Amino acid sequence: MLKIGNVEMSNPVVLAPMAGVCNSAFRLTVKEFGAGLVCAEMVSDKAINVKNERTMNMLYIDERENPLSLQIFGGEKESLVQAAKFVDKNTNADIIDINMGCPVSKIIKCEAGARWLLDPNKIYDMVSAVVDAVDKPVTVKMRIGWDDEHIFAVKNAQAVERAGGSAVAIHGRTRLQMYEGKANWDIIREVKNAVNIPIIGNGDVETPQDAKRMLEETGVDGVMIGRAALGNPWMIYRTVKYLETGQLMDEPGVREKMDVCVLHMDRLIALKNEDIAVREMRKHAAWYLKGVRGNAIARKGINECNTREDVVTLLYDLVEEIEAEERTIQMA
Repeated sequence: MLKIGNVEMSNPVVLAPMAGVCNSAFRLTVKEFGAGLVCAEMVSDKAINVKNERTMNMLYIDERENPLSLQIFGGEKESLVQAAKFVDKNTNADIIDINMGCPVSKIIKCEAGARWLLDPNKIYDMVSAVVDAVDKPVTVKMRIGWDDEHIFAVKNAQAVERAGGSAVAIHGRTRLQMYEGKANWDIIREVKNAVNIPIIGNGDVETPQDAKRMLEETGVDGVMIGRAALGNPWMIYRTVKYLETGQLMDEPGVREKMDVCVLHMDRLIALKNEDIAVREMRKHAAWYLKGVRGNAIARKGINECNTREDVVTLLYDLVEEIEAEERTIQMA
């Protein structure tokens, strides 16, 4: 059982905090497919502190999402602590997570995200200050290192533990790798063996079998799934079931996929309004359509949709076309 501080999860499967993706509509949809923990997309400490309207909206959590981890980022101790205090007292997040893995240049320039990976002393200083300031458990999401010459994963995780952090999620790539190349699970295992707090492994978990293999090969307490869940919350469900029973559940049919896509869109509309939601759903719909036979025209058409009705019509026209083809094949 994965337990972070006083927060207990029903299983060790965790949805990764993906920027521009993990809003409440997506998280709730994934949560309903069985995730033990869902993580919100990262938010800026400075934007929280000035009460930026868009950022305040990003802090919304549906109570059905819990347990939930809310991720903040920043490079200055006072600002990070102030933001953590706000999250602690003004949101119903269960866990406060600090981002020290984001590889994007604009975050690095703020001395935030993966920039921390080069300085275990800063990690200790920043994390201990946040831990002392809040009541919720504090965790860190990091990468194994900055590049192949600067892999301080063990020292960094030990610094988090000494500072009072309750868990570390570690992505098995360096900052230089971004999202390319192979994730190094050997270093994840080294980190797990070096600390006593829970470790959540992340990177190259694309199938339920990958999740089981990560747990077995590295000894981690939890497994974090990111890109494999985009347009595919069934990855979460199938992983949970596989870990629990050893049974590999069937992939969903095309109608079921589109039903969940529309449910996701309707939640996004309720969250943001139709105009914004439909534009955001273009990328999500393309992900839901991935692997669906004859999807090329539909994926292209999604980018021209401006209303909920447009999206629904396009998706279910494809469903009807595929189901008609299947009926013809069965009758032959």
